[in-house]
Amino acid sequence: MKTKNLVLMALLVAVGAALYLVIPGFNGGMKPDFMLTMMFIGIFLFPNSRDVFLLAVTTGILSGLFSTFPGGFVPNVIDKFVTAYVVLFLVKLLKGQAKNFVASAILVGVGTIISGSVFLGSAILVIGANIPFIALFSTVVLPAIAINIIAFVVIYPIITTLVKRSKFDTSLSHA
Repeated sequence: MKTKNLVLMALLVAVGAALYLVIPGFNGGMKPDFMLTMMFIGIFLFPNSRDVFLLAVTTGILSGLFSTFPGGFVPNVIDKFVTAYVVLFLVKLLKGQAKNFVASAILVGVGTIISGSVFLGSAILVIGANIPFIALFSTVVLPAIAINIIAFVVIYPIITTLVKRSKFDTSLSHA
């Protein structure tokens, strides 16, 4: 594992954390998880188990620490691990198609659905939260899908341009 790749992954997670902190909440303080979007970008750039593990750990812990959801630490950690490895599986399953911008944007949407479902499900099971799954899914997760896809469409081309100009060893440099 190269140090500069670790630095790039750390920067992605840090940008996601900063965006998460400055974006105002809606629907009782719930907010879209931009760390999730940055984790997806990290998975697209470094699609291997070791790097995805590091992204899932850091993103899960930071999301849990910054969560405005009552008792949201454990559900965030569970959600990021499950989501990260499902998205990695989908990237590997789709092979070259995952490098397509539109396919990547669709994967971000699918990943956000998985993340929201796992988060809400684990919050209900682990914490014993008495929350209406469908209501939160429709008022928080569905808007988060749109916001994460829009954020991905804006941020990903910038990052890919910067990565291509640098000497980072990513999946883009092997394309």
